[in-house]
Amino acid sequence: MIEASAIKELRRIVGDRRVLITPEELLVFSYDGTFCEERPDVVVVPTSTEEVSRILRYADRERIPVYPRGAGTGLAGGAIPVEGGIALNMATMNRIRDVDLPNMVAVVEPGVVTASLQESVEKVGVFYPPDPASLKQCTLGGNVAMNAGGPRGLKYGVTNNYVLGLEVVIPGGDVLRLGGKPIKNVTGYSLTQLFVGSEGTLGVVTEATLRLIPPPKARAVAAAVFPRLEDAAAIVQIILGVGIVPVTIEIMDSSAIACVEAYLHIGLPLDADALILIEVDGEECLVARQLDEVADICASNGASNVQKATSPTEIDGLWLARRSVSGSLARLRPHKLGEDICVPRSSIVPMIRAIKEIATRHDVTLAIYGHISDGNLHPNMLFDRRNPEEVERVHRAASEIFAAAVKYGGTLSGEHGIGLLKKDFLGIALSPEVIEAMKRVKAAFDPNGIMNPGKMFPSV
Repeated sequence: MIEASAIKELRRIVGDRRVLITPEELLVFSYDGTFCEERPDVVVVPTSTEEVSRILRYADRERIPVYPRGAGTGLAGGAIPVEGGIALNMATMNRIRDVDLPNMVAVVEPGVVTASLQESVEKVGVFYPPDPASLKQCTLGGNVAMNAGGPRGLKYGVTNNYVLGLEVVIPGGDVLRLGGKPIKNVTGYSLTQLFVGSEGTLGVVTEATLRLIPPPKARAVAAAVFPRLEDAAAIVQIILGVGIVPVTIEIMDSSAIACVEAYLHIGLPLDADALILIEVDGEECLVARQLDEVADICASNGASNVQKATSPTEIDGLWLARRSVSGSLARLRPHKLGEDICVPRSSIVPMIRAIKEIATRHDVTLAIYGHISDGNLHPNMLFDRRNPEEVERVHRAASEIFAAAVKYGGTLSGEHGIGLLKKDFLGIALSPEVIEAMKRVKAAFDPNGIMNPGKMFPSV
């Protein structure tokens, strides 16, 4: 429990109204997009880098844990205040400070919502591609902390491909200015990229300089229905093998299809084993040709029906189904464990086979969807947390899915991060030497261990 003197000092730094201590206020900051929950001792709402610096200087001196937090949409328990302390709410630092068109960069505060940045820059003719599923709620500081991805990752990459510079406050209060607007920069260690994906364990991002690119002139989507899930999964290598690089290839299995159709009533095929969406973009003439080609490839390789969409309304209609999967799964069971493994493309088909076998053996209801074009699968295990025996079966299945991902040359997470949920599995993906090296990096920036403790590293 934090002492009254600490509350007094935090109020002196940011003012009384931005230090929250009532049970109701603490409850709001006790959870994220997972089922994990722990209350902080206090919530502090800074509005400037200077305030963040003073907070970290005081917290480091007093050994008070600090948990940076954006919109709370994370899916790894990364913002859960497992040791009490300070929940640092960065959501109110939400200004787009600059959109620099000559240099094609945006300078933003961490609380800017991802979709808000995209809409702002598209109005002036540029494009910020990273598109996590929660883009209408998640913040760019959280995207940087977790190296967020999204469907467009195949062609455009993920958050770290767009971070040119950061302003970061580290324990003790020092403010680091890393990188900047230049596209090329090999001056010293790449500390900018070190902080991308560090999950708030090294410091607090207070500003990001993000690369922008020209927008595509046209886009189109093909939706293909497959009687066999494995045929749908195999389509990735076939399309890439003919030289087409789509924006994305997304997959939904039969459980996901059924849930979305029950929710939206848009005529999805309930007798299908899989539905895939393939988006292409670029010059208008190229897009039209590639759309026809990917549709023909699907039809020749097991698809029973292929629908093509070229207008914005048609495209948005097809994407609505994919973006509705996560929320609609509650129709099957009240709770879910949404996993996030990533394997090489050559392992997609055997990995899907393994996931389904594991779920069957443990009698776990499961839906598979995800970004198969870059090997990123989201097996969602559906259950009722009030049933301890069911929860135990889900955890055993999850452990075996992680092990299978590593067996097939993959990794524990493609975009959600390690956080709280996967930290005790880190040892199956990384060697003891690598984990020890990571701990030394952590100690160099945070010797007193105040930054987001209890995350990323195994408990023992």
